[in-house]
Amino acid sequence: MNILVTGANGQLGNHVRLLATRSENRYFFTDVEELDITNRERVMAYVAENDIQCIINCAAYTNVDMAEDDEDKAELINATSVGHLSEAMQTRGGFLIHCSTDYVFGGNKNNTPCKEDEKVNPTGAYGRTKLHGEETVIQSGCQYIIIRTSWLYSEYGKNFLKTMMRVQSEREECKVVFDQVGTPTYAGDLAKAIFAIVEQNKMIGNEGIYHFSNEGVCSWFDFATIIGQLIGSRCRVFPCHSDEFPSKVVRPSYSVLDKTRIKNTFGIEIPYWVDSLRQCINNIKD
Repeated sequence: MNILVTGANGQLGNHVRLLATRSENRYFFTDVEELDITNRERVMAYVAENDIQCIINCAAYTNVDMAEDDEDKAELINATSVGHLSEAMQTRGGFLIHCSTDYVFGGNKNNTPCKEDEKVNPTGAYGRTKLHGEETVIQSGCQYIIIRTSWLYSEYGKNFLKTMMRVQSEREECKVVFDQVGTPTYAGDLAKAIFAIVEQNKMIGNEGIYHFSNEGVCSWFDFATIIGQLIGSRCRVFPCHSDEFPSKVVRPSYSVLDKTRIKNTFGIEIPYWVDSLRQCINNIKD
């Protein structure tokens, strides 16, 4: 099977790239330099030229704050471009695996983990555009799996983990919000889940929306505190309210994802978030 991975230089794409070395399938890794997914004609041509039968879409506009000032660009990447990938797979009878976000639930006042069929209610441009991407996939008529995830971090690129490692090595104290609750997700674990689904050819018959994050629940304050402990930082981390850091975006106050469906459907075992965090930090240190 020929598999296209878009957004291959991002956190998730890089981890899929590492896993693909052990596969007998043929993987094609592209980022904007190799394939501009905003260009419909180029997408259709690339898929035809390389006989692509499956697309794993890791490309996204993920700057939540900047999306408020440039929603058109976020919409182009998070929705319109996803339509191009969906159309390409629908035309060729292929399969699309598309990654989405917990931000589609931003306006809900939850106190229990969000299930796939829960009412969506985004509060900002990022969440809206990602939701539009989901709707585009569903309406395209292609075979698909949509995986919503949350609080993604890894050894690659910019993310909360790497920011906190730097901040806590430079400062004596810092503040982190405690009134936003969710679950950190190690990109390596999400990549393994996607890779297992593709490699075991479990897509057909299991189409739909799934949730994936690591196991457990924490606030950003808890996340930052554990990071400090694992790196041996002496920086004191203090909890604070979200309104102490004014933002154009209303971020989800509780966006823990219920992962029952993906575990039961594909037999996936998901690690506890602290265990995966420790592994990632060790990789960075090495």
